[in-house]
Amino acid sequence: MKEPFAFEPGRIVESIQGRDKGGFFLILENAGEGIVMIADGSRHRLEHPKKKKTKHLRAKPVRLDLRALRPEGGALQNSDLRRALAANGFAEERSLCEEG
Repeated sequence: MKEPFAFEPGRIVESIQGRDKGGFFLILENAGEGIVMIADGSRHRLEHPKKKKTKHLRAKPVRLDLRALRPEGGALQNSDLRRALAANGFAEERSLCEEG
């Protein structure tokens, strides 16, 4: 089945395979044929993005401009990714057991 949305930087995707199944991420860059680098700002941070095959992802209709996530300028931060995902309805579900 052909994916209706392109896997391009700024696209929000959902992981459908692997340990991070069900998680929402932002594509940072294309890393080759069928492979992208993704991050969500918490489990997979900007410093160490996850390399993932596009066949293990489901693209969502939302695409963000990565430069617009940091309107005051400067480098993109993990908090910017978390804020952008939450603002678009893709916030990570957190249970009380995970917190300290």
